[in-house]
Amino acid sequence: MCIYATIYTTFSAFSSSPSDAEFDAIVGYLEDIIMDDDFQSIQRTFMEKHYQEFDDSEENKLIYTSIFNEYISLIEKYIEEKLLDRIPGFNMTAFTMSLQQHKDEMAGDIFDMLLTFTDFLAFKEMFLDYRAEKEGRSLDLSGGLVVTSLNKSSISSS
Repeated sequence: MCIYATIYTTFSAFSSSPSDAEFDAIVGYLEDIIMDDDFQSIQRTFMEKHYQEFDDSEENKLIYTSIFNEYISLIEKYIEEKLLDRIPGFNMTAFTMSLQQHKDEMAGDIFDMLLTFTDFLAFKEMFLDYRAEKEGRSLDLSGGLVVTSLNKSSISSS
């Protein structure tokens, strides 16, 4: 269990119902899982295999549906197995229902990743971003960065 999940779960136990504390613990575990190198590798390998199928047109190709379903199956199975290792008796269906009740409380990477399971447009956007990055079309802000020394002695010695 990550330190965040331990602290958050302990705090939540004092401030909310047992079901809220359980939800918070699961979210903590999910954060650990999606940040793990194994998960990142699985997701990256899947995206590498399929990213060239996606383009930024309004019309969605039929193949997107099968890729989306394959992604859901692969990632959901992996996450469920990892959660079952940590929480014996974990029920993905019950957790999914709980997600709907807590959706306004969630933010950040965990929510964005979970959104790719249910929101096809978020899934497609993830692939379009990946493709843009692979093709060197992602937003590059490095040209606007300027490094300036704050040490006056280095300025006067020039």
